[in-house]
Amino acid sequence: MKHGKWHKRQVEQSLPAWRDEFLRYKELKPIVSAVSGLPPSPAEFAALLDAEIEKINIFFIEQEEEFIIRHKELQEAIKGALARKAAVPEAAHEAEVAAIRREIVNFHGEMVLLLNYSSVNYIGLAKILKKYDKRTGAVLRLAVIETVLAQPFFTAEAVTLMVRECEAMMEAVFPTAPGEGQAAARRDREALAAAEQRIFRNTVAALLAMQDVRSGSSTRGRHSLPPLTLPDSDWLRSFQPPSPIPIQ
Repeated sequence: MKHGKWHKRQVEQSLPAWRDEFLRYKELKPIVSAVSGLPPSPAEFAALLDAEIEKINIFFIEQEEEFIIRHKELQEAIKGALARKAAVPEAAHEAEVAAIRREIVNFHGEMVLLLNYSSVNYIGLAKILKKYDKRTGAVLRLAVIETVLAQPFFTAEAVTLMVRECEAMMEAVFPTAPGEGQAAARRDREALAAAEQRIFRNTVAALLAMQDVRSGSSTRGRHSLPPLTLPDSDWLRSFQPPSPIPIQ
């Protein structure tokens, strides 16, 4: 699959409210090609990309801040549910815990989508810069990519940490007692896994494909994409559909 089609597919599979916040790869590609004239100068093209990077960063930071608030709220909800366990009827406690589980599943899925947003935009920038350098003979890619590596949307440290903590939170709201309680927990996990798979399995496939593309190798050069480290890759692979999305 050509990158333009792959990029479009990733945008379409994202949350509807996020779609206008991705890199405008489709609009940038004809600017680079410039069949009927010359492409913009390196300075002009860098300015176009700077505007895109700023847009991506603003959106990413806004989502990250919202996730930090939600993460704290979920932590408090879990503490409250555990503290009330002995004081409320069992049915009421189970209903409260089930609601928290659903919220954690949705929250985890959205954070994985944001990590995917980061990766899709990074790869789009690298691809369009490669096309520009090839078309013009410039060497713009390295300078821009070195700048991008320090941007909040690329580092994504807080979101990556929250993904891991969210998985720990999931364990906190599942029963761990032996016997039927453990069997019920397993059934809940399976049901929630199925629900979560429907939400973002294509996103997970994209992340895993990107990890393969960006894995270290002896053929890596100074312009290669840096390795992508995913949180708990084995866990993510459990949601992988039969045929991952290829990247060309």
